[in-house]
Amino acid sequence: MHGAKIMANEPILVVDDNPLNLKLARLLLAVEGYQVRTAEHAATALAVLETFHPRLILMDVQLPGMDGLEFTRRLRADPSLDDVIILALTAYAMEADEQKALDAGCDGYVAKPLDTRSLPDVVRSYLDRQGSQRRQTCPTEAG
Repeated sequence: MHGAKIMANEPILVVDDNPLNLKLARLLLAVEGYQVRTAEHAATALAVLETFHPRLILMDVQLPGMDGLEFTRRLRADPSLDDVIILALTAYAMEADEQKALDAGCDGYVAKPLDTRSLPDVVRSYLDRQGSQRRQTCPTEAG
């Protein structure tokens, strides 16, 4: 373990209907020491949230049933989740989609396919700046 892993043991929820994305995100974040839970859709995520309070949620925008943006709006309406950072996961990394995610209550977004090299750093950067500067796209996603 290196000193850089100051966020070890932070709880993270990944909501994505693609089992490969769930497995990849879980593996990448667990290796960094995060407590990772996963859910395939909004209903499963709600069940997880009954007993697990994440600091950060990676939310797929294109979920079956209730999409990720609607689910984010519902989570933002719950005062007990005010402290949770929500990052949209989207394959549609266009400026209009970024704005839709921010308008729904996301703090930023991560483009898919997931970048195995940068995902842990992106997550860490949002956790590090929670409470100081929120609702921004992570600069590493632009390059």
